[in-house]
Amino acid sequence: MTTTDTHQTEFLIATPDGVGPVAGDGKQVDVRTEEMLVNMGPQHPSTHGVLRIVLRTDGEMVLEAVPHIGYLHRCAEKIGENVAYFQYVPYTDRMDYLAAMNENWTWCHAVEKLAGLELPRRAELIRVLIGELGRIGSHLVSFGTYGLDIGAFTPFLYAFREREYVLDLFEMLCGARLTYSFFTIGGTTYDLPENYLDKVTEFMDYFEPKIKEYNDLLTYNKIFIKRTADVGVLSPEICTQYAITGPVLRGSGIAYDLRRDLPYGLYDEFDFDVIVGDGEMGTLGDCWDRYMVRMKEMVESCKIVRQAIAKLKDATGDYRLKVGRNFKPADGEIYVETENPRGVLGFYLESQGGPMPYRAKARAATFCNLSVTEEVCKDVLLSDVPAIIGSIDIVMGQVDR
Repeated sequence: MTTTDTHQTEFLIATPDGVGPVAGDGKQVDVRTEEMLVNMGPQHPSTHGVLRIVLRTDGEMVLEAVPHIGYLHRCAEKIGENVAYFQYVPYTDRMDYLAAMNENWTWCHAVEKLAGLELPRRAELIRVLIGELGRIGSHLVSFGTYGLDIGAFTPFLYAFREREYVLDLFEMLCGARLTYSFFTIGGTTYDLPENYLDKVTEFMDYFEPKIKEYNDLLTYNKIFIKRTADVGVLSPEICTQYAITGPVLRGSGIAYDLRRDLPYGLYDEFDFDVIVGDGEMGTLGDCWDRYMVRMKEMVESCKIVRQAIAKLKDATGDYRLKVGRNFKPADGEIYVETENPRGVLGFYLESQGGPMPYRAKARAATFCNLSVTEEVCKDVLLSDVPAIIGSIDIVMGQVDR
């Protein structure tokens, strides 16, 4: 607010370059405020104090955002070099505790490739079934917590209502509801319980109509669209430069999904679509597109689950190979990737013939995806930052492992 020589009061609106409108005396007024460094976070439930973002602000404008990690470090990779291959499975649960089944799968798949193990068909089908249920559960958390980021509480309740059914199904398998260690080297720890496929079918019948309910509640809500459309735009070129993967990449229109492009397990036998953003509500690659990819991926996961149910009814045989607890893969190295709900998850393993890996290294999707924060949070409003970070769908166990 300024006062001219004629005592005429003018209200000036700051712009990113700091030049305001013309004042009463015909001169442009510099309305830039003093730059400030602000520590932001945790504004997302997944960060819970272990992610700090330093914002350089000019009034309400964010000029720079630098993520600081390092508050959850648990030396997960070094632990992997000091325990037997089987013993490391529970540690992978903790790396992405919202998609623990999928984390287990990647580690076991890498060890099996390193050792040259070929799994029974039933074991592979069970993994596909449970992995896609895990993807649904993970995306439900993303949907619900993203609503919280924007200021909507009700979607969180809806999402966790359905997620409880997924956790019930996981509890039937192994007795756990968060960290499972159900997948093991050679297959799965147990076979499916009696009538389990019927229970999954019941859940599918109940859950699929709920997705429309979510869209009516949040996706096409005018306020939600205003907060997410044309915000945090990631171009395909930027995604490529930063090695972005998963829904964040597909939200920018790049159809890259390892389940289709480099199939593992038995995904090459399943019919599903790779969902990409299309700029329906604004600019291609904005927050809304990234959010919508996850919503539509739940529909595709339901398709895969129903196909897996039909295949499992005809799949007889063992659910795992008999592998000794202290087995020793031959000398060699391997790098294996799978499509985690948050993007590409990879493990590099090197064996020197012992019962423990000589070298273990994880390539976590969230770590790479979070690195784009600096790029995408330039010249945005302060209120846009939670929307942008929430659209990346981070889990700090993967970031700071």
